[in-house]
Amino acid sequence: MIDSAHIAALAAIVGDRGILTAEPDLVPCQTGARYDLGRASIVLRPQTTEEVSQAVGYCVRAGIALVPQSGNTGLVSGATPDATGSQAVLSLDRMVQRFDVDLDNRSLRLDAGFRLSEVNVRLADHGLFFPIDLGADPRLGGMLATNTGGSRFLRYGDVRRNTLGLKVVLADRDGTILDLTTALRKNNTGYDLKQLFIGSEGTLGVITSVTLRLQGIPAKISGGVCAFPTLEDACNAVITTIQMGIPVARIELLDEMQIRACNAYSQLTYAERPTLFVEFHGTEETVALQAAQFGEIAAEFGGGEFAYTANAEERTKLWKARHNAYWASRALAPELAALSTDVCVPISRLAECVAATQADIREHGFLAPIVGHAGDGNFHVLLLFDDKDAADVEKAEAFLERLNSRALAMEGTCTGEHGIGQGKIGYLEQELGSALPAMRAIKAGLDPDNIFNPGKIFRL
Repeated sequence: MIDSAHIAALAAIVGDRGILTAEPDLVPCQTGARYDLGRASIVLRPQTTEEVSQAVGYCVRAGIALVPQSGNTGLVSGATPDATGSQAVLSLDRMVQRFDVDLDNRSLRLDAGFRLSEVNVRLADHGLFFPIDLGADPRLGGMLATNTGGSRFLRYGDVRRNTLGLKVVLADRDGTILDLTTALRKNNTGYDLKQLFIGSEGTLGVITSVTLRLQGIPAKISGGVCAFPTLEDACNAVITTIQMGIPVARIELLDEMQIRACNAYSQLTYAERPTLFVEFHGTEETVALQAAQFGEIAAEFGGGEFAYTANAEERTKLWKARHNAYWASRALAPELAALSTDVCVPISRLAECVAATQADIREHGFLAPIVGHAGDGNFHVLLLFDDKDAADVEKAEAFLERLNSRALAMEGTCTGEHGIGQGKIGYLEQELGSALPAMRAIKAGLDPDNIFNPGKIFRL
């Protein structure tokens, strides 16, 4: 248990403002997207890497489990404590001091507590941007922990591909600081430990600082919407666009139910049909050419009018509707609980997998809109159900089992970007059974006392 002596010792490290113990203050750190959440005993809020190091070292010596947490926007309960009530949350929300832009190397070194939205606001005056775009507004630490991709993955890749360096605190008695800081684009020295910690969901170390690769803001950006007669037509348009080598920045698929939800929530008038949202980056000439090429492909597969715009205000409105898809879906039945899940399949199987999932949803009478990063075969289902009805919970779990089994049978994965957390441990075992001993060995080597985020990703 975390007694008063432990609290006093930790308060001496992080300061009185850096520790929360009152129940009202603990509640925000216990929320998540699952319905089987636990509670924290205390929340630690360090401001520097050195404070994280000292706090981690103390907790290792005292045997106190730590759950690293950033924005708590994850969707598989990967950053929430378990049900024992004996874990401490280590929040990065106050780690927002350093923000150093390196114009010559097009990189940014900053603390891991910054929110994604603030990063690009600060970078705009420099003509640079960080290309990861997400519907939520997470903090960087959480993005790194789950290796988020988002809607621009097709052109710019995931967080892993856009990260140059890290600082990480390890789970030993000294809270060793592992300095992997660099602005180098190319480095072939030893094991690539940086890649090991990115996507580890806080189970191997606490990422406190990051160096990001930046991009120049494109001279021209255009976006547009196109509806299709069937889901298969929309997916075939995506496949052809990629095969033709058109450098689309993002291409998002919304099914009929999701469009209906977005229309109602964002006061839009889109046709309630499978729809693609697309965006192009480049010069005025290249963007116009890419849009014209996509329009021809869309027409080939029965797409309706492809209405696109380079007007920033109109484009922002378009993508705001996409970003609000989660809340739009929740608004379909606000009295129900919501569980957002994702799978990823080879793009050649995307239409088949989404169509089979839609049939499953209809057969069992679910409200469950679908939205996907169509260019990489990753799609999300927001399942609405009554979490107070045991039969409905069982029905929801059975649907999730079928969805994940369907994706794995198509040589896909149980998650393209949400991560494993608590919610997908069983599916990971199905997918990567032979790799689990190696993963457990890495965990045991870096965190032998199982201090960091126990009970996540796999069972020890």
